[in-house]
Amino acid sequence: MTFSTLSCSGYLIWITLTSIPTGFVAGTFIYSKGYSYMLDDPRACANCHVMNDHLKSYERSSHHHVANCNSCHTPEGFIPKYFSKAVNGWNHGLAFTTGNHPWPLKLTDYNKKITQQSCMKCHQGILQTNHNDKVNCIHCHSSVGHIR
Repeated sequence: MTFSTLSCSGYLIWITLTSIPTGFVAGTFIYSKGYSYMLDDPRACANCHVMNDHLKSYERSSHHHVANCNSCHTPEGFIPKYFSKAVNGWNHGLAFTTGNHPWPLKLTDYNKKITQQSCMKCHQGILQTNHNDKVNCIHCHSSVGHIR
């Protein structure tokens, strides 16, 4: 079926059925300041009140002057970075809207891998480990990016 074969009432139903979810998603995106996640400002991560402590601990950390949230929590490259942001934005929005999230917050395996790659990228010239990928950096250095 194409637009040209839809009747006037069918067209109105189609418009209504697509406009309601689109409006809901757009409204939620604007209300939650979702556009701010496109930037590198760490305050964007605290749009959700449960992240305020994480922002404060980041601001006191040793990485505060050399990295932002995206430096450690998103992969390199335009497409991987924004794909990761889209996946995490969807998951975070769903979790916090429904209240279905662990406390304290935990990194997923996907995000642990990204964080590990970020550590390795920035510290590649000075790392001396023989962990053979069995232990990731944040296992021992969890307070580097966020003071606990």
